[in-house]
Amino acid sequence: MRSLSFGEYGGNDMNRKLREFCGVFGIYGDPHAAEKVYLGLYALQHRGQESAGIAASDGSLLSVHRGTGLVWSVFSNPSIMPRLAGSAAIGHNRYSTTGSTGLVNAQPLFIQCKIGQIAAAHNGNVSNAFELRRRMEEEGSIFQTTTDSEIVLHLISRSHAPSLEDKIAEALVHLDGAYCFVFLTKDRLIASRDPYGFRPLCLGRLGDALVVASESCALDIIGAAYERSIEPGEILSIGPEGVASRRMTPARRRACCIFEYIYFSRPDSIIFGEKVDKARRFLGKELAKEAPCDADIVIAVPDSASTAALGYAQESKIRFEIGLIRNHYVGRTFIAPHQDERDLDVRVKFNPVAGVLRGKRVVIVEDSIVRGTTLRQLVRLVRSAEPREIHVRVSSPPLVNPCFYGIDIPEKKNLIAASRSVEDIRRHIEADSLRYLSVEGMLRAVTEPEHQCTACFTGDYPTMISEDCKKDKFDFCRLGMA
Repeated sequence: MRSLSFGEYGGNDMNRKLREFCGVFGIYGDPHAAEKVYLGLYALQHRGQESAGIAASDGSLLSVHRGTGLVWSVFSNPSIMPRLAGSAAIGHNRYSTTGSTGLVNAQPLFIQCKIGQIAAAHNGNVSNAFELRRRMEEEGSIFQTTTDSEIVLHLISRSHAPSLEDKIAEALVHLDGAYCFVFLTKDRLIASRDPYGFRPLCLGRLGDALVVASESCALDIIGAAYERSIEPGEILSIGPEGVASRRMTPARRRACCIFEYIYFSRPDSIIFGEKVDKARRFLGKELAKEAPCDADIVIAVPDSASTAALGYAQESKIRFEIGLIRNHYVGRTFIAPHQDERDLDVRVKFNPVAGVLRGKRVVIVEDSIVRGTTLRQLVRLVRSAEPREIHVRVSSPPLVNPCFYGIDIPEKKNLIAASRSVEDIRRHIEADSLRYLSVEGMLRAVTEPEHQCTACFTGDYPTMISEDCKKDKFDFCRLGMA
C-alpha cells in the first residue's frame, strides 16, 4: 500500500533501515475473528508500525476501527473489541511516508456502494496508480485518501460485472505492479495476489476457519496450520458456500521480491512456499564462500542480519558471538534535531559487548547497505570497544536501483553503491575490508532463482516502468496528489 506523497528522503530519514509498506491478515469462520486478527497483526508488526486497523462482519454489517500507532496502542481501549463482533474480519498494518502519516490513510479502507459495504486491506505498490487516478479524477471521481489502494475500490464500484468476484477480477486487470489485497463484505472474504507474485500471501486453517496472512508467523500466533501460498494471480473467495479459486491471466514471468528473504520477512515465516530461515542461512553461507575472512569472531547487526551471520559462521568455521545488543524499546521515530545528536541514534539503538570485541578480528554481517550512514556509525561504535580489525560482509549485492513494487528504496542519488565503488564505500564506513554477496550467490540461496525479482540489484524490472512513474515516485507532491 503506497501513499501518493513521497517527500521522505532527506535528513535523518536516510539513517533508518529500509521499509516495506504493509502487512495484511484475514480470517473467515471464527466466532472471535477480530481478536484473532489483532494477534495476527501483532505478529506482523514488523511490516508496518505507523497505523493499524481491523474491519469485522457480523453477517449483516461491517464495523471498522483504525488508528495511528502500534497495534497494541490502536486497540488498547477495552471497549473497541466488543464493537468488532462477527465471524469474519480483516486487518492491516501500515508503513507510511513522510507527510502522509495519519488516520485518513489508515486501513482497512471502507466504502458503501451499490453492491453494499466493502472493506479492503492492501500490501504492495500499484505502479500505474497515477495514470488511473488522474483519469478517474478527470471523469469526476472523488478520493478521500492519498493511497493507491483506494483506486481499486473505485474500480470495483464502477464495474458492471455480475458478481463481487467478477468485479474484483475486472478491477485488478487494470493494475500494474505489486499487490496483495484482502477484501471483506458482509458474508465473504476475498484474497488476491498480483500475477507476478511480488509480495507474499499465504493460506492457513484454524479448525473450520480459513486464514490469510502476509507471513506464516501470523498463523502461528493463533495456532493455525499453514496450508499453502496463495498463487500469483489467484483470487480466493471464501463464503457461506465454501471456497472458490480463480486465476487471472498469467504474467510473462514470476517475480517474487527477493528482499523478503534478505530483510523484510521474519526468519520464522514461510513465504513464497519457502522457509525464510533456510534461505537467509544460505545467504550467509554463500557470502562466506565468496568473501572469506581471516577473523576470530562473527557478529550480526541485529536482528535482521542475525540468521545470515549464523550461516556465515557455520560455513567459515569462525565462532559466532553476540557483539551488539539491540534496544528493542527504541522506535524508528527517534529523530534528533542536530547532527551531533543524530550521531547518538545508533548508540541509543545498539550497544557493543566490549568483552566480546576487545582485541578480536571481527566480521560484522549486515543484510544490506542503503546510504551507508548507519553502518558507518555502527562500525565506529564497534571500534570503540577496541577490536583489532573490523571486516564488513553484506548478505546481499549492492543496491543500485530504486524499487517501484512496495519498498522504499530511494532514487539512485541516495544509494551509495549506485555512485561509489566498493573501495569507496569501505572508506566511507571506515571498515578494514568490505565485501558484498554477488547476484549469483544470492540467487543460489533460494530454490526458485528464476522466479525472483532482483530489480533493485540488477535493474531488471519485471514490468514496464513509465517515465512518469519513475519521476512521480520522488515528486508526487508536484502533481497535487499529496
